[in-house]
Amino acid sequence: MEEIQKRIIEKFGNRLRIRVCGICIEQKAILLINHKSLNRNGDFWAPPGGGMDFGFSSEVNLKREFLEETGLEIEIEKFLFVHEYLQPPLHAIELVFKVKRVGGHVKVGFDPEMGNEEQIIKDVKFIPIFQLMNFEKGSLHQMFNNNRLEELEDLKGYFLSAE
Repeated sequence: MEEIQKRIIEKFGNRLRIRVCGICIEQKAILLINHKSLNRNGDFWAPPGGGMDFGFSSEVNLKREFLEETGLEIEIEKFLFVHEYLQPPLHAIELVFKVKRVGGHVKVGFDPEMGNEEQIIKDVKFIPIFQLMNFEKGSLHQMFNNNRLEELEDLKGYFLSAE
């Protein structure tokens, strides 16, 4: 196992995490982050977001995560759905919000929970929604499985995605 994968499991694995995620869509393209070493394929595209810090609201946590990972300042428009990510050793309950950009410029950010030599963010960009169906299996966040991609902003409820 690659050293970075061991570090990811050590930091995030074998426990339940509560995460916040933001769906940011502009001109029929969704903002996604490409993470390395989070799956077998080496590429893992997911909406910006991350773990909740104790004592801070979902809104504060999501705004912080967006700024750290993407360079964007956001406003939360509404709560969309709950997604349970279950791909051992990773397990998370994800609160997913619709957000919009209010400032900043898209850039490849950083994950403060990982050291300078262990950064896992490879790329950040808006990807046309219609292109998501062409992604290799396992390289796109599970929240997009079995959901109508053109209706992402209208999803509601609870979704479980397990391998």
